[in-house]
Amino acid sequence: MAGGGVPQEIPVAVSPGVALIFPESPAERDEWILARRPYRMPVNAREPYACFVEEECGAGGQAEPVATIFLTNRECPFRCTMCDLWRNTLAESVPAGAIPEQIDLALRRLEPAGAVKLYNSGSFFDPRAIPPGDDAAIAARLRGFNRVIVECHPAFVGERCRAFRDLLPGKLEVAMGLETVHPEVLQKLNKRMTLDQFAAAAGFLLHHAIDLRVFILVQPPFMKAEEALDWAQQSLDFAFACGAAAATLIPTRGGNGAMESLADAGFFEPPKLSLLEDAAAYGLKLRCGRVFTDLWDLKQSRECPRCFDARVQRLREMNLRQSLMDAVKCDLCGGQSRGTV
Repeated sequence: MAGGGVPQEIPVAVSPGVALIFPESPAERDEWILARRPYRMPVNAREPYACFVEEECGAGGQAEPVATIFLTNRECPFRCTMCDLWRNTLAESVPAGAIPEQIDLALRRLEPAGAVKLYNSGSFFDPRAIPPGDDAAIAARLRGFNRVIVECHPAFVGERCRAFRDLLPGKLEVAMGLETVHPEVLQKLNKRMTLDQFAAAAGFLLHHAIDLRVFILVQPPFMKAEEALDWAQQSLDFAFACGAAAATLIPTRGGNGAMESLADAGFFEPPKLSLLEDAAAYGLKLRCGRVFTDLWDLKQSRECPRCFDARVQRLREMNLRQSLMDAVKCDLCGGQSRGTV
């Protein structure tokens, strides 16, 4: 806080008669977010909490199977306002050897794939999440993949990334959450990251021939719906200016307690499908890198029941083909899918 002194809370009002006191300091935000959490799911340190094979457009422009493994490990040290990934994490670090065991178990269950995602609900290079002593054993299990994708907060991007890259026969790709380039909203997301820090971490990855994937939130909390497309577009621009090979647009969701409190106070609502369509179309037209729209758990309650499924399928095809698809027209709502021109 500039000038020192006692941190102050920021009262912000959006809806008439509704006020929310959202803390200004990161430590107070942590407490506010933790106080609103629901329960944590039971998970096993020796088993991944989920795994499956999905199709994704690869770096070469062709759809390919990707083995996606959600590793069970310690909760991320950053308490982001919108995050619900902590629900499938542990309160303590996993023992040495547990992560390689999880990968072994997942690979026995999964069909063959050319690429693999190791997502751990936090940062792969956080030493309290993935023990550094397991890196060589993890890499040994990934020798059959031409691409390995992990996720990481910019604060943990450093020499361990380069060393892990050297252990892999294939390409390493690191996914980082940019979330938004809106400076005030980014601060309130409690990510404890600046755009300069993100750019510096991206520069490190590119300097060491490590590909960058960027996560972008579509209509995060504290952002007006009518401004969300512009900020999503600016965020895509920034991601590709940082050298991103791929960007994933994530519709902001509730489900972690804090987001429900923000929604009740008028600070958050999920984005409409038309917003996702427009943001995806903008990113694809840039032709700067692959653009994906995260379609998990989209809610139909606020959309037309007749054209919703077809429009989601259109976005799924756009993810795979990396090109715009013909509009879906609807005689019930009288509209058509967006982002077509």
